[in-house]
This record gives sequence, C-alpha cells and structure tokens, in this order.
Amino acid sequence: MKNGKDPNSCIRLSRDEHQIFRCKSHIQEVSSSLPDMAQMLALAGNEVRLKILLLLQEEQKLCVCDLSEILEMKIPAISQHLRKMKDAKMVFTEREGTVIYYYLNPEKLPLLKTIFGRMSELSTLAIV
Repeated sequence: MKNGKDPNSCIRLSRDEHQIFRCKSHIQEVSSSLPDMAQMLALAGNEVRLKILLLLQEEQKLCVCDLSEILEMKIPAISQHLRKMKDAKMVFTEREGTVIYYYLNPEKLPLLKTIFGRMSELSTLAIV
C-alpha cells in the first residue's frame, strides 16, 4: 500500500448491502460447480474442440475417422483434442468391434446444450 491508499478502495458514496449479500450468496451456491465449469469452458474455448463437441451433440457418437473427415484434419490432431476432453471427462468412449466411438458425458450435456443454444441465438442475430 503506497502513500497510505487502499488499492481496494472505492469511490462510491453508498453501498447496496442487499446486493452484495445476494451476490455473495449466489457465488457460494454455485461455487462447488465452478471449477468443473471453468475447465469445461476452457477446453471448449478451442475452436476445434468446440466443433467436436457440437458434432457429438448433434450425432450422439462419432469415431476419430469420422471427425477427421468432417473437419478435414489429420487423425493424430483430432485424437489429441479428444484425449484432452476424455481426460476432463467431457467425452467417453465405446468400442464396437475395432472402432472406438466418442460420445458426450451425459452429465455435461445440459451445460453444452445451453452453450450451443446460445450460439444459435447469437448466429441468428448476426444474420439479421
């Protein structure tokens, strides 16, 4: 603290104690889910992974070869993205014979549907 000034000081004349209490309570209510959500949003923040998540939400399950062909990317690159999402438990795998299919973790689906729904709303607004 230089010159005796508090770096967290505010210039407002009065504070809304109800608002502050309400906000603190809301943060406490959701605090247990924030780390998981932050990790999910960080992973989905990559354009390729976001496309993969969107495709998996639409198609339910896809293999690496399908994703490679659809996204016009090499299989190792797709595999790397899928590995990150699998490690974060965003996607799971299911083997059918020699083919491994990827699908979304059902627990993550509500949040992803919300994100994708919002994306659709925003793209509609951009067209207008």
